[in-house]
Amino acid sequence: KYGLLQDQLRHNQFQRPLHMDSSETSEGVRGDIYALITYPFATAGAALNGPARWCDILMLHVNTKYCRAAIDRQGSVLQVNIGRKHDQPLNEAYRLDFAYRVMAATPDYLKVMLTADAGPLGTRDYRVVLEAVAVDDGATFIHFTYSYAYGFAGRLAMQTYLGTAGRGKVGFTVVSTRSDGRPLHIGGMRGLVERNTMRYYLAIEAFLGALSVPPHARLEKSLRDWFAAIERHPRQLHELELSEYLDMKRREYSRLQAEARTTTRAASGS
Repeated sequence: KYGLLQDQLRHNQFQRPLHMDSSETSEGVRGDIYALITYPFATAGAALNGPARWCDILMLHVNTKYCRAAIDRQGSVLQVNIGRKHDQPLNEAYRLDFAYRVMAATPDYLKVMLTADAGPLGTRDYRVVLEAVAVDDGATFIHFTYSYAYGFAGRLAMQTYLGTAGRGKVGFTVVSTRSDGRPLHIGGMRGLVERNTMRYYLAIEAFLGALSVPPHARLEKSLRDWFAAIERHPRQLHELELSEYLDMKRREYSRLQAEARTTTRAASGS
């Protein structure tokens, strides 16, 4: 795929080596991003292989309110709460349990898969898949997939959202050109999945970029880098001002840290 996409990686609307695809069927939607990143595979592959690290990635997304890596009878699981784009009590956010699986891990290839059976608004069969492969010049080629399915009730709920709060929102695929020469972008369900696919992919990049600073500074750097990345696409991704986003995320992380301290004290019997 890396060989086939050379032209698209060189010439695209993103002005960087990144290509996006999306698709919609009667039962669901899927978004795919292919991108070349400047990190060597030894760095990127190791950093992206671990459930707790994926919580760090998912928490950057504006809708993720909570994420904790745990172990159940089937293996590693990410306990995730998804909610509104603003502050929200945790008990009002929707809980998803993502099974975390490493499908392949070799010296030059990594495949990680997150799956959840059910989601909000009647959605189901969530799939988050990352593939990373070493390429020439010390770089890494990444394929990221985000998809989910829905039945009649889920489609109805999504259409209601697109007709109200989601009205006027678009994705990245250019479907035609306006009379004034401006591009006309995809809307509807494909636009929705493209926006979230990009948000999650940019979270991966921000997480990797924060590895360059000491551990105590990584959270703040990743938050600011993720926000700066989405603001490069304001038509599609702008939701909050920087101060609103930082305040919200700092509170959400404080909640996670408080829970972790309580759990530690309980485990130690103190």
